[in-house]
Amino acid sequence: MRWAGLVVVAVLAGYIAVLLGDARHFYTDDTEAQYVPMWQLLGAELRAGRFPAMVPWEWMAGNYSLEEAGLYNPAQLLVYLLAPSFDNLAGYATAVKFVFSAIAALGVFRICLAYGARAPLAALAGVAFPFSGWFLFFDEASWFTSQTGTAWLVHAWASAVLYARKRSGPIPLFVFLYLALTIQYVFPAVEAALMIVAVAAGEYLYRREWAPVLRMLTAAGLAALASLIANLPLLLSSQATWRGDVSTIHNDPFLTVPWSESLNASLPSTVPAFTAWWGHVQPLPMVYIAWFVIPALAFIDWKAAAKSASEWSGIALFGVATLMWTAGPGAIGPLRWPARVLPMLAIAVLVLVCVLLSRYGVFVSSRRRYAAAGALIGLLFIRSFSAAPELLVRHVLAVVVVVAMGAGALWLARHRGVAAAATAMIAATMPIAFAQVAAAPETPLSYGFPERRSEMLATFPDFGGRTLQLADRIAVRDEERTLAGTYGSIALGSYAKNMGLQYVNGYTPVGHAAFAGLLCMAWDGGTCPDAYRRVFAVEPSTDTPIVDLMRLDRVVLQRAQYPDAGEKPAPSGWMFVRYPGHEHQIWVLERVNPLPSPGDMIAHGSGVHATVMPEAGLTNRATVSSGTGGRIVFARLAWPGYTATLGASEIPTRAVAGTFLAVDIPPGTHQAELTVTWRPPGLSISLAAALLAVLAIGALHWWYRRTDGPAVEETTAERARVAVS
Repeated sequence: MRWAGLVVVAVLAGYIAVLLGDARHFYTDDTEAQYVPMWQLLGAELRAGRFPAMVPWEWMAGNYSLEEAGLYNPAQLLVYLLAPSFDNLAGYATAVKFVFSAIAALGVFRICLAYGARAPLAALAGVAFPFSGWFLFFDEASWFTSQTGTAWLVHAWASAVLYARKRSGPIPLFVFLYLALTIQYVFPAVEAALMIVAVAAGEYLYRREWAPVLRMLTAAGLAALASLIANLPLLLSSQATWRGDVSTIHNDPFLTVPWSESLNASLPSTVPAFTAWWGHVQPLPMVYIAWFVIPALAFIDWKAAAKSASEWSGIALFGVATLMWTAGPGAIGPLRWPARVLPMLAIAVLVLVCVLLSRYGVFVSSRRRYAAAGALIGLLFIRSFSAAPELLVRHVLAVVVVVAMGAGALWLARHRGVAAAATAMIAATMPIAFAQVAAAPETPLSYGFPERRSEMLATFPDFGGRTLQLADRIAVRDEERTLAGTYGSIALGSYAKNMGLQYVNGYTPVGHAAFAGLLCMAWDGGTCPDAYRRVFAVEPSTDTPIVDLMRLDRVVLQRAQYPDAGEKPAPSGWMFVRYPGHEHQIWVLERVNPLPSPGDMIAHGSGVHATVMPEAGLTNRATVSSGTGGRIVFARLAWPGYTATLGASEIPTRAVAGTFLAVDIPPGTHQAELTVTWRPPGLSISLAAALLAVLAIGALHWWYRRTDGPAVEETTAERARVAVS
C-alpha cells in the first residue's frame, strides 16, 4: 500500500509539473470542444431525472447511445453528475483527468506485481506511464475516452493474470473489462480484446494448462456480453452514420509510425519523423516512453530471463502485436491512425522492463554492461538526431541528462538498494514532463475556448428556443478566439452546451450521414457556405422548407462566412434581428411570426388532422384522423430505434429526404392514438445479455471459491515480489 500511495502522489506531482509548463494542457482540442460541454449537458439531464440516451433537439450530436458518452459506465455518470457544479471548466477537466491518470498508473503498477515485479520498480512503471509521450500529449490532453479506456484496460490486464494464476477471482476481471468496454470507443475495445488474447496465450505457454485459460476467457467473454448495452446500438445504427462502412482496410502515411521510431523511446528530446498534423517531423515527443527503459536493457541478465520466458511471454506478445499495429495499416474500418496505439506499446515496454529488472536485474559494476548502455544511448541519440538534426544541442543535453540520471540510479541501487534507486527515478519524471510540455508548441488543434462558464453566459447572446448556426471554424482568426471576439457570439463545436443553449450544431465523431449531407455540416458542427441556401430550400415531397421541418426558431450566420447576408432581403417569413454588441460577428435571422403550437413535434402533415404531439421525452403521443390516408413528418432525425403504433397496431416508420422521421397514416383512421417511441436499438437483447452475464459471472466466482480459492503460488516470481526493500 505504501508504494501504491507513492504512485498516486507522484502522478499528482507530475500533473503539477505539467501545469507549470502549460496551464491549459489538459483543456484543449476535443476536451474543450466535445467532452467538457457534453459533461455539462448530460449532467444537467441526469439531474433533471432524464436518462440522456437521446437529446432530440441536438440534431448533430444528440444520439448519446452512439456517441462516446459511456452512459452505461458508472464512473462516467459520476463525472457528468458533478460537472454542472463547477464553473471553471479547465480546472474540472484537469481534476477528472488526474483521477483517471492515477487509476491508469495504479493499473500498470498492478500488472507489474502480477508478473512478479518488486513493488518499487512496479511503482516506477506505474508513474512513468501517464507521462509517456502519446498518452500525455494526446490522450490526457485531448482524447478523454482513450485515457479512460486505457485506465480500466490496465486493471483488467492485471486481474486477468491474477485470475489465470489463481490469485484472484473472476469478478475484478469482469468489472474492469466491463468498464473498459462501456466507454463506447472502439480503440479500447479492440485493444482489450488483443490484450486478453495475448494474456491467454502467455498463460498457456507458462502453465501448459487449458483450464485456467478457458476460465479467464469465459470471464472476459461475459464482460463483453454485459457491455452489449453500450456497443450494440452503434453496430445496429452504423449504416445511418459516417461510420457505416466498417470493411475498409487501407494504408496511408498519416500517423503511421515506422518501427525505427522505437529507438526514440528513451530520449526526452525526441521529435519523431512520421507524417501528422505538423508535417513530417513532429514537434512533440509522441514516441517517448521513459528515459530509463532502453538503457535499462543493458542491466538485465538475459540468459536467466530467457529460461523463464514463458512466464512473461504474455507481455512480450502484447508488445509485439501493438508494435506491429503502430506501423499500419492506416485504417482498419473505424480504426484509423495507428499511432493511437502507442500507449499500449508503452505499457508493454514499461511492464516488461520493470518485471525483468526486478527478477533479473544486475546492478554490480561492469564495464561490459556500461558499454552496452552507452551503445543504446548512442542509438537513441543517432535516431533522434536523424529525425531532427536542427535540435542537436537539445539532443546532446538530453543524452547528458539520461547518462547522469542513469549513473545516479545505478549508484543508489548498489549502495542504497532498489527502493532508493526507484524513488529517485520516479522523482526524475516530474522535471522531464515539465520540460517537454514547456518546450512543446501550442497545438493547432486547440480551440482556445474560455475556461469559465459564468464568463461565457455573461457575454453570449441569450438565445432562447432552437438555434441553427451556419459558421466555419476555419474562418475564425486566431486573434479573435476570445470572449470579446468570436466566442462572445459564435458557438463552435459543442460550446453552446456549456451555456445550456439548444443548438442544433455540435461536435460528433459519429454523425447522421444524411442530415450532415443535407446541410453540409461537418464533425465539429461547422457548415459550408451553401448551407444558407440549403436550409431555406424547399423539401420537394412535402413542399416545406427544411428550416420549417426542423422547427427552428433562429438561424445565426457567421459574418466572416456571409459578409453581406444582412444587407440583402431575409428569406420569406424571416427577418434580421439586431443583437447589440454582436453585429461584428453574426447576423441573426428569426421568424416574423412565432412557430404555431410551440413544443409540437409534428413538423408537417398532409391528408391528416393531428393534435399537438408534445416533444418532451422519447415517447410522444398525439391523436390523429385521416379519411383518405396521409403522412406526418416529425422534427426528429430518423435514427434507427424508432417505432410507431396507431391504436394497438404497429405501423412502419420512414425517412423523408433520408433525414426526417415520418409515418404514413392509413385511410379511415378516426381519433386514433399515434405513439412514437425511440429506444436504443437492441435494448431488450442487451438487457437480457447483461442479466445473463451477471448471473454467469456469479456462478463462475462461486466455482472459483469452491474449487480453487486464492491459491498462493511459491514461484520465483512470488519470492522476488515479496523481497521488497
